[in-house]
Amino acid sequence: MSAPVPPGTGDRRRTRGIRAALGRIGAIFVKELIQLRRDRITFAMMAFIPLAQLLLFGYAINTNPRDLPTAVFVRDDSIFARTFLTALRNTDYFEITAVARSEAELDALIVSGAVQFGVEIPAGFGRDLIRGERPAILVVADASDPTATGGAVAALEGLGASLFARELTGPAAKLAAGEQPYEIRVHRRYNPGGETRLNIVPGLMGTILTLTMLIFTALSITREIERGTMENLLVMPVRPVEIMIGKILPYLAVGAGQTALILVFARLLFAVPIEGSLALLLALTMLFVLANLAVGYTFSTIADTQLQAMQMSFFFFLPNILLSGFMFPFRGMPAWAQYVGEVLPLTHYLRIVRGIMLKGAGLGDLRTDVVALAAFTLAAMALAVARFRQTLD
Repeated sequence: MSAPVPPGTGDRRRTRGIRAALGRIGAIFVKELIQLRRDRITFAMMAFIPLAQLLLFGYAINTNPRDLPTAVFVRDDSIFARTFLTALRNTDYFEITAVARSEAELDALIVSGAVQFGVEIPAGFGRDLIRGERPAILVVADASDPTATGGAVAALEGLGASLFARELTGPAAKLAAGEQPYEIRVHRRYNPGGETRLNIVPGLMGTILTLTMLIFTALSITREIERGTMENLLVMPVRPVEIMIGKILPYLAVGAGQTALILVFARLLFAVPIEGSLALLLALTMLFVLANLAVGYTFSTIADTQLQAMQMSFFFFLPNILLSGFMFPFRGMPAWAQYVGEVLPLTHYLRIVRGIMLKGAGLGDLRTDVVALAAFTLAAMALAVARFRQTLD
């Protein structure tokens, strides 16, 4: 016959069990904190990613851009033309950055993306205004990104009939009190219907290629290290640049396949035109793919694990998608954000792909962005080779 169990023994056992469990949980908690402190890359990502999102969304994002670069072609030297240009500046939406000497020069500035608007004041504008003939001012808007032009066009059309109230005196004063004595004709080029898909779909090609190419190559070296197969490469008589080229070439082919797939579906499903040279578009897309492969390869030489490589890839992808002009108007961002955006390859590629597909731009029109993209690619490849570790740590 078993001895009786003293009262309260079961409660004490449960208490000891709970204490033991809490002790084990505490030990694991401390262990994870120590491991997190040692994994500096992960710890930095945890701190900087939310901070970067807060700063970018709080300060850099603006869906109503102002001070948009504008070129003017003035064929009339009257006081009325000067008054109109002054009123144009005072709207805060237009910043006159270029003075064209011909219609062809004005068109070239718009096609190249140097300006967002082109304003042409016709010859005899002041004379026709006084005669009551309602002369027309032509405003050409680069509407490839409809969000960037909507507010500016509305401000332009709202200048009103009283614009020339001070200049129209005597018998002509009645013109300032009645119907608007001039006409503004807005030509929305490249996307006259303001369809978002024409702006988004070409941009998607850049964002998809950025994300996939970064991840593919960022995992390449770290996967070799984790699996232990890097040792086989290190004992072979292969130079770092040869290893890099050998690893990048397959993904370059993958990027070419993705590009062809996106272009086909962009045309068939979304009816996005390709106004410019398809060969030029493909060549510059391969340059952009190479730039992202070089960045991903650099990350793979820094990261110790595949998780770290993924974290760095997303940390690079975040400013690309927010500061490149893909989601929000580039010219609506503050100056410091635009400076950061100019360093990113996606910014220049978006201008290239939208310029070729929507505007029919040629290599001469895109030379600034092509040179910037090529310089970034060379710098990223040089850094990747320099960072490549010939021996395992």
